[in-house]
Amino acid sequence: MSEKVHVDEVSGTTTTGHEWDGIRELNNPLPKWWAYLFFACIVWAVGYWVVYPAWPYLTGEGWTYTKGVAGYTERSEVATQLKALAASRAETLKVIEETPIEEIAKNESLLEVALAGGKAAFGDNCAGCHGSGAQGGNGFPNLNDDDWLWGGTLADIQTTIAHGIRWEADENTRQNQMPRFLDDGMLKREQVNDVAEYVLLLNDAATDANAAKRGAEVYAQNCVSCHGADAKGNQELGAPNLTDAIWLYGGDKASLVATISHGRNGVMPAWGARLGTGTVKELALYVHSLGGGK
Repeated sequence: MSEKVHVDEVSGTTTTGHEWDGIRELNNPLPKWWAYLFFACIVWAVGYWVVYPAWPYLTGEGWTYTKGVAGYTERSEVATQLKALAASRAETLKVIEETPIEEIAKNESLLEVALAGGKAAFGDNCAGCHGSGAQGGNGFPNLNDDDWLWGGTLADIQTTIAHGIRWEADENTRQNQMPRFLDDGMLKREQVNDVAEYVLLLNDAATDANAAKRGAEVYAQNCVSCHGADAKGNQELGAPNLTDAIWLYGGDKASLVATISHGRNGVMPAWGARLGTGTVKELALYVHSLGGGK
């Protein structure tokens, strides 16, 4: 015998039979608009699975996925967007290529575009060595200060970026070699120690006054031609200033001894051929703007 159907006295709607604490659940049907929307979503989902990449499946070569009849991929979408961006920048980049870098620096609107492009190019190509903030590291110069190995003018920076440093593939690269004084037998170990003490003395950090005094003579005979009699360096040769306590490879005694003994001849790529004249100018303007440009 079937159970009698209960009808709510107020609404006249049958109930589901569920009851709790005297409260019965009405058996109201779903609103038609909700049901239609639900079925429409199902149809849309099936269409999406067919048109776009959706279902993963395993093959003999590993996991892959259905490609979809539209042939859409995120990679192709990004490529299209990058192509459109390059086209939109082409005209401005051409102007930058044809305008002397000093003139770009005087043109407020053109400089704004160049700095934005230079910042992006720096992140893509230079941050790996110089750091995202251009702070540098051991063997990689800090580009925020005013200490420059090869000069800090716009033209100097542009040349350095375009042709690199000791980059053999570029015949116009910045070129100079620091001798390996101990390895090549030019100085004895005691003389290396003495000249290291002399360099420390120039920075008020010497620990052996007698060794520093002997080191001054060694310096005059072997180092003056590049670093100068006042040890202020020579940007035409890429020879650093030895008196400012700014060091590329460290200014402690052990680091100085290693530098003098074995030489330091770091290499920087020539970016001109890879990035083009316009991007090199943008990079030079950006680096110059970091605070240390002359």
